[in-house]
This record gives sequence, structure tokens and C-alpha cells, in this order.
Amino acid sequence: MRQLEAGLRTGLATLAFELSDVQVTQCLDYLDLVQKWNKVYNLTAIRDPGEMLTHHLLDSLTVIAPLRRQTQGRAVSLLDVGSGAGLPGVVVAICCPEVTVTCVDTVSKKAAFVQQAALTLKLPNLRGLHARVESLAEPYDVVCSRAFASLADFVSWSRLALAEEGVWLAMKGKLPSDEMAVLPGTVEVFHVEQLQVPGVDLQRCAVWVRKRFVPSS
Repeated sequence: MRQLEAGLRTGLATLAFELSDVQVTQCLDYLDLVQKWNKVYNLTAIRDPGEMLTHHLLDSLTVIAPLRRQTQGRAVSLLDVGSGAGLPGVVVAICCPEVTVTCVDTVSKKAAFVQQAALTLKLPNLRGLHARVESLAEPYDVVCSRAFASLADFVSWSRLALAEEGVWLAMKGKLPSDEMAVLPGTVEVFHVEQLQVPGVDLQRCAVWVRKRFVPSS
């Protein structure tokens, strides 16, 4: 655990933002919870704790600063689509207590895991939801995903869940130029941010999308 904590704190220094000691402990306890549940429920293909730290936790942490810049500290609601083990939703809930996070997944055991994480980590702003995103109509300020689907499918499937002034946040690997090119005309990419995961040489970016404003004639 000490080695993981050292790796996490080094990663946070590289990302240039701070977490409280309580939040650092919650992040490490979350990793421990994933490892325990993974033995029975197969939440993630990654088994090695060191790889979990870099490829899951630190990877999710790269989006916290961009999210904070977008929300400006406002109390907002966020829907994490196809959340799986709660990535990045659980990490967002830990780092941004002002954000109310719902992690939705079609696999019931994964939604149940997020519910358990909320209880174990004492995160009142987190819930797991077993549902198809297409069935959700509650408006969320931010709808995010990490390696979930193509941009067009992500936007299409979750459009009813996005608030009128809301934004989509897609965490991607390399810049998805082909996916961006076939987005429907009703939406627009308004910002793309390159992300660097501490400790690993991986291409990552955050693609921000919003509904296109159509002036009334």
C-alpha cells in the first residue's frame, strides 16, 4: 500500500493538483475494493495493483483538472456512461464533492459495486445505477464516458440524459478525428484537450461536445 500511495502522490504532483489526505486514502481504498471484487465479479481485465494505479486511477485523475475548469466549482450533476468499475465516476466523486455522480452500467454487478463503493468510501454524492443509458431522461449537466463507444453512438444514446445547457465529455485514446468528422450536425466539438497519464506513455485526450445552437428564424 505504501508503494501505491507513493505512486499516487507522485502522479498527483505531475498532474499539478492536490488532494487531501482523506481523498488520497479514499482513492487507495477504492483500488483495494476493485481488487477484492475483481476476484469474483471480473470488473476489470487488469489485475496488477501497479497497473491499476496507472491505467485506471491515474488515467481517470487526468480528467479532474479539465472538469474543474469546465464546472468552475459549481454544484453540478454528472452521468458516467458505461462506468464499469466506476471509472472515472468514482474518482470524480472522490475529488469533486460538489459534483453529484451517477454511474450507469447495463451490468447489474458493476452498478452494485459502485453502490458498495459509495457506502464503503462514504461518498454521499455517488450512486450506481443499473440501466441502459437510452432509458434515462433525467437531465445531467455533464455526461461523460471513458472508452465507451464511438463519439456518434455516445452522443446519440445519451442525448435524452443531457441537460439543455449541458456538455458531453469523452475520454479517448488518440485524437478521434474520424469519429469527430461523422458527428451529427446537431452537436459540435468545442474543445479537445491532450491528457498525459503520469508514469505511462499513453495517448489520451478529452473531447468536449455540446448541442449546436441553432438561431430561430
